[in-house]
Amino acid sequence: MIGISACLAGICCRYDGGTQKISELAELAANGQARLICPEVLGELPTPRNPAEILGGDGSDVWNGTARVMDTAGNDVTEAFKAGALKALTQLQELGIDRIILKERSPSCGSRMIYDGSFSGNKVAGVGVAAALFQQHGIRVFSEENWRQAVSDN
Repeated sequence: MIGISACLAGICCRYDGGTQKISELAELAANGQARLICPEVLGELPTPRNPAEILGGDGSDVWNGTARVMDTAGNDVTEAFKAGALKALTQLQELGIDRIILKERSPSCGSRMIYDGSFSGNKVAGVGVAAALFQQHGIRVFSEENWRQAVSDN
C-alpha cells in the first residue's frame, strides 16, 4: 500500500476547495491499494482556506524553528501545518506505508518545489512541512510529476 495526497485522488480538500485529481491515483484508492492523506485537513484547517506559503525557508526549516507558515491574511498557521503532518505520519506508520505521492508546490506536500513565501507565484527548490517530516522518518516522497515511479517500486 502507498499513501496519496487526497486532492490527487479527487477529494476536494485543497486550499481553494478544489481537487487535482489524477484518475489512476483515484483508482488505486478506490481499489484499496492506497491510503489518502491531507495533512492540512488533519491539522484542522478549513476547506476552503486562505492560501499559505512558507516564509524564511522550507519545511525542514519549519521543523528547525527558523521558518513559519503564513497565510495571505497574515495568520501564522505553522502549528496547524505541523500538527497535521504529525497526525499524517502516525497514520502512515501505523499502516506500514513507506512511500507517498504528494502534491508538488504545496506548503505541506511539496517534494522538490514550493512557493517562495512572497505570494507572488515565484517557486524555489524546497520541501513542504509534511514532506520534510515524512522524509526524516524514512518515507519516500514522490509527486504527481513522478508518481509512476512510486507505484512501480514494489
